[in-house]
Amino acid sequence: MILLRDAQRTDLASISRLAKVLNTVNLPADERALSRILDRSVRSFSGQIRDPLERHYVFVAEDGRSKRILGTSMVIAQHGTRESPCTFFDVSVREHYSGTLDRHFKHQVLSMGYHFDGPTEIGGLVVDPGERGGEDKPGKQLSFVRFLYMAMFRDRFRETVLAELMPPLLPNGRSAFWEAFGKRFTGLDYQTADKKSRENKEFIQQLFPGVDVYATLFPPRVQRVLGTVGPASEPVKHMLERIGFSYVSRIDPFDGGPHYEAKLGEISLVRRHRKAKVADAPLDREAEEWLVGVARPGGRVRFRAVRTAARLEGDEVRLPARARERLDVEPGERVHLVPFE
Repeated sequence: MILLRDAQRTDLASISRLAKVLNTVNLPADERALSRILDRSVRSFSGQIRDPLERHYVFVAEDGRSKRILGTSMVIAQHGTRESPCTFFDVSVREHYSGTLDRHFKHQVLSMGYHFDGPTEIGGLVVDPGERGGEDKPGKQLSFVRFLYMAMFRDRFRETVLAELMPPLLPNGRSAFWEAFGKRFTGLDYQTADKKSRENKEFIQQLFPGVDVYATLFPPRVQRVLGTVGPASEPVKHMLERIGFSYVSRIDPFDGGPHYEAKLGEISLVRRHRKAKVADAPLDREAEEWLVGVARPGGRVRFRAVRTAARLEGDEVRLPARARERLDVEPGERVHLVPFE
């Protein structure tokens, strides 16, 4: 049974290994940056960061037997502030018609936009390649645990939740969109620009043109991938759509990947969130599968969750003995649940 928990500073080596699988802004393959991310997460879970909207939470999936870290996921309480705005392109369609030529065109237009009081963002979902597609579904568990935590602490997060999905990239890891646009205005390659944006996006505001951009000017191969997801992101996209997310006609200014959003209270997992006390008697027969979590203000590990069969009976829940052990809960203790299937 996989244990989902808050990341610890001692997880740095394991998470560094995973970050090399998918080097992203939220989980960069840079040990110093990862150390800062883990430190911020530890202080977020412990409440040492006083303003809830300044908190970043990193979750890990730990194998029950080997204690090996199988993957990570993340929640950023607010992505986009006055000091570091969330930057994007709004995507719209404009029509032009010439009666003289009897020619009609529809053009995709990109308009730079900013969130200075931004949404909550989910990201940092990375799973060990050897663990993908198995019966335990660590990727799905890591994805869903973020919604469990947000459901448990609704007042710590924004009303809107954002997911930025990865688009198709070139075989060498470059972005066709960045090559056609961003590189021409910054003189930076994709990886360098991505790395610099982790600390400061000022160069995007200053160097990108302050006018609408017609995507018609890009090569056809670039136009085709704007707002689309890469093969590895397709399962994530379908999962998000099933629980209430939709494409909001915005793309990332670096790689052209799509933005998906949902209202926190309208996400199906959050709507079906339940609270219950652990029953005296353990579960002794088959039941529906849930993610069950518990948070504790004290102790080294402040949050635990497991995927398990569970049966709600009034204000109580019956859990298998193994799940109770992994959660370290006793009868009468309050736990939180969201459906897994």
